[in-house]
Amino acid sequence: MSQPARSLYVTGTDTGVGKTVAATALVHRLRMAGLRAVGMKPVASGCEPTPDGLRNEDALTLQAASDPSPVYDDVNPYALALATAPQLAARAMGVHVDLERLHGAYRRLAAQADAVVVEGAGGWAAPMDDGLDQVDLVRRLDLPVVMVVGLRLGCLNHARLTARAIEADGVRMIGWIGSSVDPAFTERDAYTGLLNDALPAHCLGILPHAPGADARAMARHLRLPQGF
Repeated sequence: MSQPARSLYVTGTDTGVGKTVAATALVHRLRMAGLRAVGMKPVASGCEPTPDGLRNEDALTLQAASDPSPVYDDVNPYALALATAPQLAARAMGVHVDLERLHGAYRRLAAQADAVVVEGAGGWAAPMDDGLDQVDLVRRLDLPVVMVVGLRLGCLNHARLTARAIEADGVRMIGWIGSSVDPAFTERDAYTGLLNDALPAHCLGILPHAPGADARAMARHLRLPQGF
């Protein structure tokens, strides 16, 4: 399959660890390197009704960061209403998430950009639908993975387990990003050192706890994976 050489998939150690902030910052970091970069949120739950249909805040954030600006239905092919696991949200709407439809949307994004940053849903092992795991999409798109680690008590265990699961699934993890989700966590630097020692890929940066910060400013805390 012809695809941008610099595309990647962003997953997390759990839900709420800052995947969208990291993914959006990566889109801007790629743009800072002179590349045309777009974001994608294949399956999103917790979407709000608008005159244009259901819309997801994370997907809109990725769309706004993109250059060139893609159509929403390609950024987020499956917009699900309930703010719960995508598997349950899809059931509630009577929707089946089709891998070919996701692949088609990705191809259209890839045709207009040098890089596509694809953000997953929840943690790595959270299904996208009944019988459809995130690794199925990653394999279909042939993407390397960047893991976002929410820096807080317990993150060492979650990060190591997630990295092992990614490796066991036969896909390549090319980096990890630390996300300072807990401003009261005083051992961030010590845990970052432990994570550097334990994880099989380089740290691409540590994002500060900065609610509402401009994504372009957050991008300055990141470096691109080796070879990008």
